[in-house]
Amino acid sequence: MSKEVLVCGSIAFDTIAVFEGRFRDHILADNIRSLSVSFFVPTLRKEYGGCAGNIAYSMKLLGGHPVPVGTVGQDADDYLQRMRDMGIDTRMIRVLADAYTPQCYITTDQDGNQIASFHPGAMLRSAENDLTGQKAAWGIVSPDSKDGMFAHAERLHAAGIPFVFDLGQAMPLFQGEDLRRMLGMASILTANDYEASIIVDRTGESLESIAAGLKAVVVTRGGEGASLYTASGRADIAPVPVSAVVDPTGCGDAHRAGLLYGLVNDWSLHDACCLANVMGGFKIGSQGSQNHRPSRADIAAALQAHYGVKANFPA
Repeated sequence: MSKEVLVCGSIAFDTIAVFEGRFRDHILADNIRSLSVSFFVPTLRKEYGGCAGNIAYSMKLLGGHPVPVGTVGQDADDYLQRMRDMGIDTRMIRVLADAYTPQCYITTDQDGNQIASFHPGAMLRSAENDLTGQKAAWGIVSPDSKDGMFAHAERLHAAGIPFVFDLGQAMPLFQGEDLRRMLGMASILTANDYEASIIVDRTGESLESIAAGLKAVVVTRGGEGASLYTASGRADIAPVPVSAVVDPTGCGDAHRAGLLYGLVNDWSLHDACCLANVMGGFKIGSQGSQNHRPSRADIAAALQAHYGVKANFPA
């Protein structure tokens, strides 16, 4: 049986600049109607990102078999080569010669405030990336263009491939009817606690009610760990203690990777969520979404130490 996972979602670059002052000293309320400001940013870094890229990265750390399904532009050669060097199968990444790869430009000040601009680029045509005919044990539909998310969900559903629905940053695009339509096709819903509250509000259903119609609902709660909802009830899974919180960006994606690895390898939902927490814990200790590099021995040791779960990851 195939252990591949079709990881549908965005593949993007994050360009992050650091302003060593405070925005509030330069953006004055009295002058906001004629705003014209410029920030000197001596620190700049470009990171590999996007939900599909991040999930695939962490799944590969575990020895999994992710197949990212995304749409990139003419400027993605280095990203694609990096994936291939890691052994990630890029056959379902579509390259558009007349577009740019999605890019997020973020400027952060010394108080942690951010000003961000997002260029969707090739992502706007993600629905054209047809995964029909692909074989996989599981899939995930993570944030992407709305049309792309529905197109991938419908194709996975038609193929009988169970998938995780990860609302994430696509939350503003989905109203109650959209969410009910997606949940009618998905096997598992994942969300953070804020997103979960929005889903409850827009659908008019409790998490317990939603879980009764699915295999599970998994809600991440930051420093409080995660909650697993099934038809049998709710189980709270304690967080993994971390020595330092460096950067939460991409923690949700690392969590999804751990969950998917467990699902593909027939772990119990509880143990899969434990692994997901471990992966999120490793991610939060490093800057950027794809710079954490725990060995599989490190991951297995953390899983055993914190949850008593034994795992034999591929060598």
